[in-house]
Amino acid sequence: MMKTGLALAILAAAPAHAQEFSLPAGCDAYLTIQSKSCSISHYFRCADDANGEQRRATLDEEGLTYVGRINQEAEWLESFHLRSAHTERLKSSVDPMSLSELIAKSVDTWDFTTGSAEIGDSRYVGMDRLTGEQVEIDGVTLLRTEYALTAYDAAGNVAWRSEGREFISPEWRMFIGGESSYITSDDQFDSDDTPVEFIFPGEPGFLSVNPKHGCGLQLSSYEVD
Repeated sequence: MMKTGLALAILAAAPAHAQEFSLPAGCDAYLTIQSKSCSISHYFRCADDANGEQRRATLDEEGLTYVGRINQEAEWLESFHLRSAHTERLKSSVDPMSLSELIAKSVDTWDFTTGSAEIGDSRYVGMDRLTGEQVEIDGVTLLRTEYALTAYDAAGNVAWRSEGREFISPEWRMFIGGESSYITSDDQFDSDDTPVEFIFPGEPGFLSVNPKHGCGLQLSSYEVD
């Protein structure tokens, strides 16, 4: 998740006609991922980040959709959702997310609340579990996970639920998207953000603004991450 100021700086640095994603001053990217869902994500760190923090910017065919910041435990700290124009920041944690606990015990539960000036408080309760599967995609070894999540609004009502299968990279200290199902009071849909290509500095396609896989398909506009 990410500070709004930096999100706006990225918008200014990456005009729609650019062929390479431009980072704000003081930030360095180390990885680009092309996913099945017609999206491309760039992972980077900035000079003022501390405690293993890192950031992600995701684009689709129409441009930038999401910017986020996590810590070394892959705990969700801040996010800026461009389509809905709202920001969420970690407010409190009854049970913080912990990548270390997930790796050590094969399961991690969490219960935390975010605050947003635009949509109010949201509470997220759920768990991640290692399945025991080790998967290699484009030469990168990942660990498969399963997750279940319930999101509550400020009044304590269930806003939406999600479950699915993702991946973690112990080396990069982060989750990577996979297959997910989302259920709201009046809708249900599936998504597949499974990575297809891992692109590193100096390789063709690094920091590209053009997603390659799964484009042209009808995709839901519902945003949750």
